[in-house]
Amino acid sequence: MAARPGFELPLLLLAGFREIVDETHRRLAALGHPEARPAHGFAMQAIGVGATATDVGRRLGVSKQAAAKTIERLVELGYVTQEPDPADARRKIATPTEHGRDMLRRSAALFDDIQAEWAEAIGVAHLDRLHADLARLVGDRAFQIDGLSGLTD
Repeated sequence: MAARPGFELPLLLLAGFREIVDETHRRLAALGHPEARPAHGFAMQAIGVGATATDVGRRLGVSKQAAAKTIERLVELGYVTQEPDPADARRKIATPTEHGRDMLRRSAALFDDIQAEWAEAIGVAHLDRLHADLARLVGDRAFQIDGLSGLTD
């Protein structure tokens, strides 16, 4: 194989990521979530079963203010509710609504569908190898999602 410039790999990885996420959101819009955006999905994953803006910011690597703004938008869209933290009334805990849980369940199913389509396009063995190789290369630095038990089951 001819050597390729090093900058191509990150661009291809980014393009693959964008293709999966953008296609998921195109399909999600047709399934009752036209207002959902990729940032909303990442925030919902960071919220998990319940989280403060500080928790969401830490999980996403953004400021508390940016996380709070995103949570406010999710409240407006009906994806989460916010209630005072019983342990500290100065803090609010964002919790997914049924509409938010529906978005996460449908997104998860769509990601599976798109993965199956990619497997059909390049072959199951090839996609499995790509997955395994990427997992080996990034190791524990892959984006970790905590607190989703029961949201997408």
